[in-house]
Amino acid sequence: MQQSIFNDFKWINPSKATFVEDKLMIEAPAETDFFCNNGAVSETGNTPESLCNAPFYYTEVTGDFVMRVQVSHDFKDIYDSATIMVMQDFQVWAKACFEKTDYDTHAVVSVVTNHTSDDANGCNINGNTVWLQVARVNNAFSFHHSPDGIKFYMMRFFSLPVGQTLKVGLVAQAPTGQGGERIFQNFSLVHKTVKNIREGE
Repeated sequence: MQQSIFNDFKWINPSKATFVEDKLMIEAPAETDFFCNNGAVSETGNTPESLCNAPFYYTEVTGDFVMRVQVSHDFKDIYDSATIMVMQDFQVWAKACFEKTDYDTHAVVSVVTNHTSDDANGCNINGNTVWLQVARVNNAFSFHHSPDGIKFYMMRFFSLPVGQTLKVGLVAQAPTGQGGERIFQNFSLVHKTVKNIREGE
């Protein structure tokens, strides 16, 4: 993965980004996340807090697109994740995560935020690596995951009240833990309109 691919990228919540061979490694600081809690609390367990402080390494994209990347990390703490995100602003955004869940699984997880966030655990994944993809057609979006970067499976189909131009990129999060490196490989961002948004192709 060539570093030049990211020449137009900027930061929200800057962090350390290191390129090693074909990998981009982004440092997730301790206790960082994107989540807009609706006030929900629980006596036990881990209810996500309202945070908008995770490093977001992004570029601006106008119109339809497909972004995909292979992600991995070491799953130390609950909600640790290597993540992709689309953002209109701090109130309207969505992310697809490869996350250590509060069920002690490695899962693909999606969060869609329109002023408040939902939280949807997808399927569990064996191992520490998966591919994530987001596709846009007008104001409709789909998140997908893949074990091999060839065949992708839908995680989530949704819509957001967004303009033509969005912030699109990579997030490194560690909401409950001490942080660590999130690894991104085989990144691509293509301006195209998919024929079937549920299939993402």
